[in-house]
Amino acid sequence: MKYTCATCGKQHNDWPALAFDSPHYYHILSDVQKKTIARLDSDFCVISHGGQTNRFIRCKLIQKVNDSCRDLEYGIWASLSEKSFNDYEANFKNKNHETSYFGYFCNNIPGYESTLNIPTSVGTRTGEKRPEVILDPDFEHQFVNDYYQGISIKEAEMRINEMLGKL
Repeated sequence: MKYTCATCGKQHNDWPALAFDSPHYYHILSDVQKKTIARLDSDFCVISHGGQTNRFIRCKLIQKVNDSCRDLEYGIWASLSEKSFNDYEANFKNKNHETSYFGYFCNNIPGYESTLNIPTSVGTRTGEKRPEVILDPDFEHQFVNDYYQGISIKEAEMRINEMLGKL
């Protein structure tokens, strides 16, 4: 599978990580709101509105592909509580920090009913790697089922093409 990387502009032959630039809740803000009530960088997002503050961190989720030696990787955002967000931010540069936080999935995966707010476990990993999201196995949703049961190569390539705008 060939694709042109949006970051480096080069063509690659492997599967790309399917990455979201921001949490859904930032994406739907107006340009004015993005400048006045939100802060976004490559790892953190904070949105403050109406006396409420929502905090998000960038993570990854690995989707098992049953009939392949490759897995599909998503670059997604998860929301955290204030306490968990502050702990993660304080330890962001700590290469040995390893813990788990409760969070919620904050992007919509094409091809599914809304995947927003699926409960997750967000596990930090040593070595300054992005935290990995594990979906709550008891939450009833087709995406959760596919996460645990795996998907086919055909399904993985369809998701890649859809997210890269090729369908």
